[in-house]
Amino acid sequence: MLSETIRALQSYIRLTAAKFRETERIGPFLATYYLESSSPFLNYAIPDDGAVPTEDDVAALTEAFRKRGLAPRLEFLTEAVPEAEAVLIRCGYTLERRVPLMICVPGQVVEQPKPAGISLVTPKTEGELRRMIRAQNLAFGETDPDEHLDPSPDQLSGETISVMAVGENGEVVGGGVATAILDGATEIAGIGVLDEYRSRGIAAAMTEYLTREAHARGGRSVFLTPGAGQAERVYGRVGFKTAAECVHLSVV
Repeated sequence: MLSETIRALQSYIRLTAAKFRETERIGPFLATYYLESSSPFLNYAIPDDGAVPTEDDVAALTEAFRKRGLAPRLEFLTEAVPEAEAVLIRCGYTLERRVPLMICVPGQVVEQPKPAGISLVTPKTEGELRRMIRAQNLAFGETDPDEHLDPSPDQLSGETISVMAVGENGEVVGGGVATAILDGATEIAGIGVLDEYRSRGIAAAMTEYLTREAHARGGRSVFLTPGAGQAERVYGRVGFKTAAECVHLSVV
């Protein structure tokens, strides 16, 4: 039986993926398309809970992405759709990666040391948010960090919680967000720090900052999917614990 926590998290992921994207129902899949970018990380499908797709379902999904000039791709919690992966693999999809999904509930967050010379600030104006987004673009190695700087409506309204790390010289050296809370769930995402400021505890401090603010606003399940390297260890220090697995699959 699917646990309520996994059900709630998969529902949250499905709803938020569709929020700023065009969507299309294809059999047991919800395909989401981000019209401003062809990035595979912004265009993907999510299967229904418990779905057992047929080969025809998968073929139709693949064709829908192909028609748009996009790489067919899926992201989902394996616990929510345990039989889908085998069907997709049989139909030619390959595993990109398995990512732990980590959760921090109220009372679990661990206080982090304050990084020397760094202030954590909630950006409120469009200009502040653009500076934060540019720092994130730099941290993630974007080819042109000055592209796509416009904050989302949820960031401008404050519904999405944002934080930026500011050095003593006023330079924004990192940033991150907690998405809008829905049914008690919110995702910590986009935690990025400029290369020369890494290994100073800034990422952990920003994660704690966002997690505490989300808890204060009623977020019961604050979750994230760590990137490569030491990220899982960093988030573990803040109090996040692995609760599920997210799988990414695609076909060339």
